[in-house]
Amino acid sequence: MQERVLIKDLAAHEDGPVRVSGWVEKVRDQKFVQFVVLRDETGAVQLVNGGVLREADPENPRSDILLERTGTITELTHGTFITVTGELQHNERVKLGGVEIQIDKIEVVTRALPDNPVADDSGIDVRLDWRFLDLRRPEQNLVFRVQTTFLHALRQVWVERGFIEIQTPKLMASASESRAELFEVEYFEGKAFLAQSPQFFKQMAQAAGFGGIFEVGPAFRADPSFTSRHATEFTSIDAELSWIDSHEDVMELHEELMVAGITAVKEKHGAEIEKLFGIEIEVPSRPFPRIPLAEAKEIVKERGYEVPRADADMDPEGERQIAAYAKEKFGHDFVFLTDYAASIRPFYHMLNEEDPSLTKSYDLIYRGTEISTGAQREHRVEVLEEQAKAKGMDPAELAFYLDFFRYGMPAHGGFGMGLNRVLMLMLHQPSIRETTYLFRGPNRLLP
Repeated sequence: MQERVLIKDLAAHEDGPVRVSGWVEKVRDQKFVQFVVLRDETGAVQLVNGGVLREADPENPRSDILLERTGTITELTHGTFITVTGELQHNERVKLGGVEIQIDKIEVVTRALPDNPVADDSGIDVRLDWRFLDLRRPEQNLVFRVQTTFLHALRQVWVERGFIEIQTPKLMASASESRAELFEVEYFEGKAFLAQSPQFFKQMAQAAGFGGIFEVGPAFRADPSFTSRHATEFTSIDAELSWIDSHEDVMELHEELMVAGITAVKEKHGAEIEKLFGIEIEVPSRPFPRIPLAEAKEIVKERGYEVPRADADMDPEGERQIAAYAKEKFGHDFVFLTDYAASIRPFYHMLNEEDPSLTKSYDLIYRGTEISTGAQREHRVEVLEEQAKAKGMDPAELAFYLDFFRYGMPAHGGFGMGLNRVLMLMLHQPSIRETTYLFRGPNRLLP
């Protein structure tokens, strides 16, 4: 059997016999000619049946073949999967890739029902109900090719720097950060919790002597939020590294990763992104702007918006305002907010020696939305215990975690970042529902 050719490779093929397979996207059934737009996982091509025959012709020795082929094409439904062999022809007048295939043989592999549940104007909930159909759209296909390219670029940076990839457990005996937003599950005779982050186990790798580590994996938050940027299950990009002097070392790694990832996306998919999404990918320059949180709140206030609570994190509108400021002043889509108050940071963030009310931590804002939190971690066990107590936590419940620090722990730090948010913002999408393979929220467990 002739080998199948991917549609993206047709332009490089010489004219002649070819075999393609894919989903029927459109049929134009005219009186003397039939056109079929066929799409596979790499693109679309026009198929042409010039031998249309509507009724048997006794004088034509190919009458039966032509009649059957015409009837097969007439009955094709949107989404039907077919295999076609025919003659590839390069034709500059064909808008769809400059090639077309004159059909010789058509085989219906699986037939789609005639009533497609997803229309061009279907809303996000309908599209998520029929996600496998929604993912056939070129825009959605591109999202996940962009994701693949982005992650590959990040992995290249980590591997070149000698980092180790780990996979941490998602079933935990206790909370990884706090007892809020936890999913509790039955676990034999007891109970377990779904991991909110791999934080504790990332730090364990530092005690184990791994040095730089990274993980790309699921995280879970029992957050009853219906915003465009929250999910109950999401993909977290995490990194941790030893032998740092401050959180500035973490920020420099973070910058390197983001520049590498966005550069790779622009180089490989920039033209297609511009065609399908109408946007130009901008590769950020280094260093990214850095603004202490207290100063950022004052800047936002001068722009006419005041964050509701002085002792709180930057809220969504504040993030949008400080991002607008960074774009206006620095021409930058990214901005680090630094020096967060200890009162709004986890117990394991290191305090600033000169001002213990502040932590050596940051949030990274991208195009108006927070995508990551990073920090230098506290590596002295006695200090950790005191900081946990100050947060109302019982060190006894953290015994397994605190043990990591009792046998020699280097100075270290790291970050966690939401992959789906990054893709949403990079591709100017309205919601992470568009950049998550299968979205999970408070009212969605299917498909």
